[in-house]
Amino acid sequence: MKTGMIDASRIQSMIEQLKTAATRPQDGVGRVAPSAKPAEKVDFAQALKAQLDGVNGAQQKAEDLGKRFTLGDDSVNLSDVMISTQKASIAFQTTVQVRNKLVSAYHDIMNMQV
Repeated sequence: MKTGMIDASRIQSMIEQLKTAATRPQDGVGRVAPSAKPAEKVDFAQALKAQLDGVNGAQQKAEDLGKRFTLGDDSVNLSDVMISTQKASIAFQTTVQVRNKLVSAYHDIMNMQV
């Protein structure tokens, strides 16, 4: 086989393999196992609280690293402080956007005519 040229016979064999694979029934796809447990119900309030606690934890960690760096702790790098601050900022911005969407959805539902 030459390196600069395309081998048409190999391409044809790959196409044939793809066609046979597409027509062959796939085992286990689209079926639910009979022993599968139903999904656990998640309490919205608990999920929301967990996420808010995570955002709060990220902000506290960033603040703590910032204070330690400012006080001259040699075990804290400036890059660690900046990364944790950015993570906390992104988490907070995401939380604000989710809150805005929830408030918007609430207003849309309240303005619906029944």
